[in-house]
Amino acid sequence: MAKTVPVGVAAHVKVPATTANLGPGFDTLGLALSLYDELTATVVAGSTIRLTIHGVGEGEVPTDETNLVAQALVATFTKFGVSVPGLELVCHNRVPQGRGMGSSSAAIVGGIMLAKGLLDGVAEISSQELLDIATDLEGHPDNVAPALFGGLSIAWTTPEGPKHKKLIVHRGVSLLVAVPRHSTMSTKVARSLQPKNVPHEDAIFNVSRSALLIAALIQSPELLHAATEDKLHQEYRAEAMPATNDLIHSLRDAGFAAVVSGAGPSVLVLTDDPVERKRAADLIEAGGSDEWECLMLAVDFKGATVVTLPDGSGL
Repeated sequence: MAKTVPVGVAAHVKVPATTANLGPGFDTLGLALSLYDELTATVVAGSTIRLTIHGVGEGEVPTDETNLVAQALVATFTKFGVSVPGLELVCHNRVPQGRGMGSSSAAIVGGIMLAKGLLDGVAEISSQELLDIATDLEGHPDNVAPALFGGLSIAWTTPEGPKHKKLIVHRGVSLLVAVPRHSTMSTKVARSLQPKNVPHEDAIFNVSRSALLIAALIQSPELLHAATEDKLHQEYRAEAMPATNDLIHSLRDAGFAAVVSGAGPSVLVLTDDPVERKRAADLIEAGGSDEWECLMLAVDFKGATVVTLPDGSGL
């Protein structure tokens, strides 16, 4: 007989936004950011899954079992042989959608972590199993790893499955994300713009910059500008995101380490001083357009967290 979770059990999850690639670290490097979706799930009688969405995506994303949060939760229950109960989910979303800040990863990780909380005492889920499930659903680990574990994440795949290494970012690193208020970019579309093959010298260029970027982020922030150069993906996507491309070039010309955040169209700026971060924001705002919202964020070091509420209290 399949295992079950009693009616009334609830879980609350907080999951960070993420930014991936960081310039040269295509499909490999990611950072967790101090901007969070918060989700609550309560087991109810019956078999229906219902969602209430507040904030980003309200009135736009599905509110039934087709929602990505619900899909991730169901996949986790199924993997561990537990019957999927009726569920009431409440999502307070703050991570911008379609802007290159890991909204789909936040939804996937949020659903998996809700399942982990609800299954407390029913099934034990290891960190590796969390990463396995999240990567299966997302397709690649560079966003889900920092969303799960926080900090700077190096992610890679092996025949045995996805792996990650968490590193602590130098406390001198200050960052902002310039988020376009109206334009979006599909990750699938962005990936379709990549060539199947790249010049040998471009591959070597990015290997050197990726190695340098790790050193810059954990030890030598003054190297961030040189370390964020890229020849593998950003220029190929530039035509699809002209405003993003223009902003990156203007920021880099002014000495800032600016890159595409994930698949875009948001722009990530990494600095070695809060004063420099403010100067970058002033430069963006001086452009005379209200298209960009500058989010002054920190690196999240915890990753996704979950609290189980056995009697559903506090919800």
